[in-house]
Amino acid sequence: MNREEVIKVYEEVIASNPNFERKGKNNPYTSANGYMFSQINKDGELGIRLSKEATAEFEDAYGAQPFLSYGAKMREYVLIPDELLGNSKALGYYLQKGFEHVTSLPPK
Repeated sequence: MNREEVIKVYEEVIASNPNFERKGKNNPYTSANGYMFSQINKDGELGIRLSKEATAEFEDAYGAQPFLSYGAKMREYVLIPDELLGNSKALGYYLQKGFEHVTSLPPK
């Protein structure tokens, strides 16, 4: 998928959950409790920040690849593969897991 297609899928999934609000003009992201939990990098890749448990679950289902933003590896983020971008229900599930993870952290 190209960047515009990824953004479109991302926005549709975000719009389906009242916990999420799309932020960022050029580089879309979501945040809660003072922490980002998902973002699209300049290359059009989507990363979601997950707990260790959710990352292990994700690894079993999709293989957890590191997510890079501006060349830096984003700690606790997994790269969302194209196959998951085509499954809005599963993508929404992992976005919710990311939201739950950051809301469990002490507020910033």
